[in-house]
Amino acid sequence: MNIKVDDLSGPEIAQLLTEHLNDMHATSPAESVHALDLSGLKKPNIAFWTVWENDQLLGCGALKRLDETHGEIKSMRTSNIARNKGVASSLLQHILHTATEQGMTKISLETGSQNFFEPARRLYQKHGFTECEPFADYKLDPHSVFMSKTL
Repeated sequence: MNIKVDDLSGPEIAQLLTEHLNDMHATSPAESVHALDLSGLKKPNIAFWTVWENDQLLGCGALKRLDETHGEIKSMRTSNIARNKGVASSLLQHILHTATEQGMTKISLETGSQNFFEPARRLYQKHGFTECEPFADYKLDPHSVFMSKTL
C-alpha cells in the first residue's frame, strides 16, 4: 500500500467520493450529512490522502485543521474491493502521525449513529477514540456520533 497526498484531480477519487456521498445520503437525513464534496475538500486547511496498490485506488481520508492544536478527520472511505484489508487502519495511523507532527494535540470526528457506520465506530474505538460532545460547528444530532482522541 502506498499512501500519498492527493490533489483531488483524478477520476478515481472523484468516483470514490461520489460513492461516499451517495452512501451518506442513503443512510442519513440530508441535514445530518456532513461529508464534503470535491470542492469542500480543496480548502487550504485540509490535507487529503489516497491509498493505492499499484494503479488501484483503495481508499482516502483527510485531516482538517480546526485550530492550532485541534484537527478533524474527514472523508475516510475504503473502496469496496479493499474492505477488511487494513486500508483504513493504515490511513488512520498516517493521519494521526501527521497531526502529531503538525503540533495537534486533539483529533475529533463525526460519523453516523446508524448500523451502517458500526465498522467505522469500531475502527476509531480500536485506535483510542472515545465519544464526545459536538465540536466546532456541529450540533447535537441523533444521527451523529462525535468522537475524539488526545494525541
